[in-house]
Amino acid sequence: MSKEAPWWKQRSFLIEAGIVVAVAISLIYIVPNVLVSIGQAFRVGLLGRFLALSIAALGIDLIWGYTGILSLGHGLFFALGGYSLAMFLQLQIPAGQLPDFFNLYGVTELPAFWLPFYSLPFTVFAIVLLPAIVAAILGYLVFRNRIRGVYFSILTQAALIVFFNFFNGQQKLINGTNGLKTDTATLFGQTVGDPPIQWMFYILTVWLLVAGYALCRWLTSGRLGRLLVAVRDDEPRLRFSGYDPTAFKVLVFAVSAALAGVAGALFTVQSGIISPKAMDIAFSIEMVIWVAVGGRGTLVGAILGTLIVNFAKSILSEQFPQVWYFFQGALFLTVVTVLPGGLIGWIGTDGLDFVRSRLLGKRKLMTYPSLEEDPEVQYERENLANRKSDS
Repeated sequence: MSKEAPWWKQRSFLIEAGIVVAVAISLIYIVPNVLVSIGQAFRVGLLGRFLALSIAALGIDLIWGYTGILSLGHGLFFALGGYSLAMFLQLQIPAGQLPDFFNLYGVTELPAFWLPFYSLPFTVFAIVLLPAIVAAILGYLVFRNRIRGVYFSILTQAALIVFFNFFNGQQKLINGTNGLKTDTATLFGQTVGDPPIQWMFYILTVWLLVAGYALCRWLTSGRLGRLLVAVRDDEPRLRFSGYDPTAFKVLVFAVSAALAGVAGALFTVQSGIISPKAMDIAFSIEMVIWVAVGGRGTLVGAILGTLIVNFAKSILSEQFPQVWYFFQGALFLTVVTVLPGGLIGWIGTDGLDFVRSRLLGKRKLMTYPSLEEDPEVQYERENLANRKSDS
């Protein structure tokens, strides 16, 4: 009996990898040119921000869609990544000077925790590891006590509120409610807000999104992926089988937080500012909505849902500035009541049947296809129908 090839050597995986790379290349070379040609060049910047948000959505899908852990506090990790990069950019000034906002509060010496952010390598590690470490500590303290479900969601919101209030009140350390601006900072001798630097970050966002997708795809494939699904579907039975779900849950929670940190850093440099508003509860709930709309447990759905919801939000807020929130609420209610599996879930089930019936006039066969399409079976049915009509 032949041994099945590893998942990374299977044909379906190679096809998927090819599609992902093709989409990434089109996002870099085709989509921006199309937007510029139709007079929508400003939407290239929006697309870069939304692709950055898609990285955070991948993390939400990893823990919620595959592991069944609903976090409503991912804005915390998003903000930690954004602040890490913003602090590095604030320090790209002549030696001996302080960022401008320190002078407003009479601070004459750089706080000690700012000093490591002079280093770019440290900043890169902080963007990834700082959110992951915070999530791992929080997750371990919670998961080891077998707290899950709605109680875990409430705890993540509570942690988010604590950090929001802390960051909001630190005027002398991190500029408090005003946040840290990045668009006027310099990087490699150019202003971060200039088009060449913004284009560099756009390309970086696309490839980091591909890397984030590959990481989540790897984690959810094979034996580890099956264990994560087991945690979601029947955690007590998994414990009875001899596994300790705590380690798996801490791992995916930390990875998810790291992805949110990367997303926060990329979003910050493309939006021009990071502030405690990123830790607003509503923003963390929006992340969950993106995944729900696209289809949780699919990864592709997380990206698709993020782009659809945010572009719809952008366009509707332009056309209907007073009532666009109602459209967003209606979209979420539609998904919850009509499309519980999200768009990807609908396409994989009823969606294909809908298209087949409308375009080809064929309905999805609900029994054995070989019997339904057998000419002899059809002939017998016609004869039976004729006999009933004659009688």
